[in-house]
Amino acid sequence: MPLPKPVLPLWAAVVTAVIGGLIYDLGFPGVSWWPLAFLGIALALVSLIGRSAWGALLVGLSFGLAFYLQQVSWTSLYLGPIPWLALSLLESLFVAGGALLITLAYRWVPRASDATWVRVLVLPALVAGLWCLREAVVGTFPYGGFPWGRAALSQSESPFADVVSWAGSTGLGFVMVFIVASIIEWVRLGSRRGIRSAVPAVAVALVAMLVPAWQTTDAGTLRVASVQGNGPSGYFDEREPGDVLRAQLDATEPIADEAGIDVLLWPEGGSDIDPTRSEEVAGVFDDLSERMDAPVLLNTVTMRGEEYFNTSMLWRDGEGAVATFDKRHPVPFGEYIPDRDFYYAIAPDLIGLVQRGYTPGTNAPVFDLGDAVTGLAICFDVIYDDLVWEAVDDGAQLFMLQTNNADFRGTDENEQQLAIARLRAIETGRSVVNISTVGTSQVIDPSGRTIDSLPAYEPGAMVTDVALRDGSTPAVAMGVWLPSLLVWGAALGLVVAGILARLRSHPKSP
Repeated sequence: MPLPKPVLPLWAAVVTAVIGGLIYDLGFPGVSWWPLAFLGIALALVSLIGRSAWGALLVGLSFGLAFYLQQVSWTSLYLGPIPWLALSLLESLFVAGGALLITLAYRWVPRASDATWVRVLVLPALVAGLWCLREAVVGTFPYGGFPWGRAALSQSESPFADVVSWAGSTGLGFVMVFIVASIIEWVRLGSRRGIRSAVPAVAVALVAMLVPAWQTTDAGTLRVASVQGNGPSGYFDEREPGDVLRAQLDATEPIADEAGIDVLLWPEGGSDIDPTRSEEVAGVFDDLSERMDAPVLLNTVTMRGEEYFNTSMLWRDGEGAVATFDKRHPVPFGEYIPDRDFYYAIAPDLIGLVQRGYTPGTNAPVFDLGDAVTGLAICFDVIYDDLVWEAVDDGAQLFMLQTNNADFRGTDENEQQLAIARLRAIETGRSVVNISTVGTSQVIDPSGRTIDSLPAYEPGAMVTDVALRDGSTPAVAMGVWLPSLLVWGAALGLVVAGILARLRSHPKSP
């Protein structure tokens, strides 16, 4: 089957893809010009139409590198260019594979049927599903995946953000790509272009922009004290044991005698000494819990046998740690080294920096605070849909997200993570208290609106009456079913399009 005529020659397509990747990144935090994400998608898709297989791979790789080299540049802050380049190249190879699938869709669907409704409805839906398929693969492989930079994460403060309460991040990404792809096909129809052929793109855009977020049920409020100590909590910060703990205690002091607090929340790594292995530090948390007349939700490194865990614990005066949650998704090459011997042979100096490896947790991501049930996620955990959905299913009425951004001071990483937290609030219909060692720390209501915050890189504390909610949004209720339908439906749809295109190109003789 001959290739369709490309919109752009290969050299121009590569240039367009690079520009598209650069523009796509500008739609994400920290520039956060969300309409540019749509423009970036448009340039990526236009550059793929009519490409050969090798041309599609080249164009996709160009777009991926232009995007990821900016999006994850914060990984080079302390460790240099090797981790940054390696991660960017790996993710870009997946983008190249997804680009090939999208190119095949542009090749096969018009051959299977060139009806107008197929061009502006079926083809865009298939392209959008294949984009989501690539994001799903990136989010699961290898070593648990890296679902950072999904299209939806550019829209945390846009009119499209409320879609995540209905369809999750995968659904919002599908909507974004569908709108762009449908507009492209409407333009390409030429003389066949008309008002009716513009209906799919316009209708989906209007519904997505105007649909309100799903309203969960009011369940009262919880007074949460959250503390950002701004201590020396970075991997390479100079410190003595207990320095981070002291910074947190100092930042807590101004609110320690405030009445009516229901829980005190500290960030990831807020105690650099495990209170379950130090009587002195256990006494510190006993005194703090007694003084505030509230449990303390803290995080520290724990050890059981020969295994290390990144552990959050609920500490009550006289009882100690009454509940624990271990980070489900330790960061590959940051908190543990997969296949250590293999990678050590390649980069021994870098791999040697990570002396211990954290074991993934298995306990439930919720704590019963007495007055409410809170969902939990520790830093990297927040980007994984299944953990957040599990917490809501287990009764979470709000979320407390603990993180340590100290290794990424002055970069976009903390703002990118905060955007994820904001979308989680809308997606679940729950308030989110996002507390960091150094910032950015915010309290976000169920609509995604910031109601309290602390300046980055300064010690401080918030005392906030946080809304509690019951019930599930459609996104949470459907869980994995809608993303699976979109990505597997796209894979099946591409196969069907290929078969129909071949049958039409080689009809059987009578």
